[in-house]
Amino acid sequence: MYVTRWKEFFPQKELGFPPSFRGRVISCACVEVLQQFLAWRQYDCHVSNLYNTCFWMLVKSGKTDDEACEILKDTQKQDKNELLYQEFGINYKKLPAIFRQGSCVLKREVEDIIKYNETGMPVIRLRKRPITVHSEDIAGRIFWSEQCSLHLELGGFAEDVGKIKPDYVRSFLFERKLMPSTWIVIRIDGCHFHRFSEVHEFKKPNDEQALNLMNACAVAVLQDFQDVVFCYGVSDEYSFVFKKETLFYQRQASDIVSTIVSFFSSMYVMNWKAFFPERELKYPPSFDGRAVCYPSCEILRDYLAWRQVDCHINNQYNTCFWALVKSGKQKSEAQHALKGTQSQDKYDLLAQFGIEYSALKAMFRLGSSIFREPTGIYDNGATAETPGNNILIEHCDIIEQGFWKAHPSILD
Repeated sequence: MYVTRWKEFFPQKELGFPPSFRGRVISCACVEVLQQFLAWRQYDCHVSNLYNTCFWMLVKSGKTDDEACEILKDTQKQDKNELLYQEFGINYKKLPAIFRQGSCVLKREVEDIIKYNETGMPVIRLRKRPITVHSEDIAGRIFWSEQCSLHLELGGFAEDVGKIKPDYVRSFLFERKLMPSTWIVIRIDGCHFHRFSEVHEFKKPNDEQALNLMNACAVAVLQDFQDVVFCYGVSDEYSFVFKKETLFYQRQASDIVSTIVSFFSSMYVMNWKAFFPERELKYPPSFDGRAVCYPSCEILRDYLAWRQVDCHINNQYNTCFWALVKSGKQKSEAQHALKGTQSQDKYDLLAQFGIEYSALKAMFRLGSSIFREPTGIYDNGATAETPGNNILIEHCDIIEQGFWKAHPSILD
């Protein structure tokens, strides 16, 4: 959504590269923990913004970054307020609330006209609409009691927060550190992609441009995240293999998954026009993700083989299904016709439509494998002075040994 709405807020500025966001889960065992969390985050907003306002005013006045840091070293809140007022004539409390207090997005009940009756009178219903508010104390009893929906759904605060306890809140942080010395696979899947593909009129059973768009996003992941060594994708899913020794985000699952998912989603929106220049992106796609560890190359390859087998099974079924639908059958009739059929039955059915399954594009049947191929290596094994990597996209059999023997550097 960030990429989708960029032009709305920066019409004259190009988005130079895709943003990614890191997410974490905090389990608030009770409303008091939630209150402490909100107070901590808003206090952190204030502290960071006060420092940054001072820092950038000093830099804009001619100081270097290092000089600005040295001036602000060990300063307290009052020192910074005085610096802003005396040196730059800035009353910090008069800066926009969104800078000093952050933003709260919540749902509030509003009256909405859903239709008009026979007499022309409006029929009104209460609906929840998202709103954005900026409040001085989002963890205070007054603010919370004013937001009826929050009070009703989550309960009220018994008292205001006294001393903020960040360490107490951090103790509720859900951390899942992935097992060391294992291959980490981040697998992402499109959420409700059946609807997304219908709304955007993807060709059935395979839309080559849509698959190429997915591949372009995966290439970007490989380029931007050096610890990713291999990617395998089919349809609306992609698996990203991190090297065994990676310390990316200290191997915290939520950090890694959220970063890869958000980066991939951003790339998808940014690249849309390159693959669908005549088609409007009606709403941004979303992807879910999960992290799994594999202790050995053999088990990792078993996982990738499973995904490629699944690619074949699904694609063969979908090719038959859409051939039947395009021939005039209802979707339910096509499903019934394919029920209980084996692989050979589907080959024979496709032959009736003049389709030789093995002659279909390899990307449809085998998925896409993306990896780096080292360059600058001579035939005798010597290394050139400036070695590098080419990123290759291949549609090939990754189940058999041949692929891995031909590209030993992938899992080295």
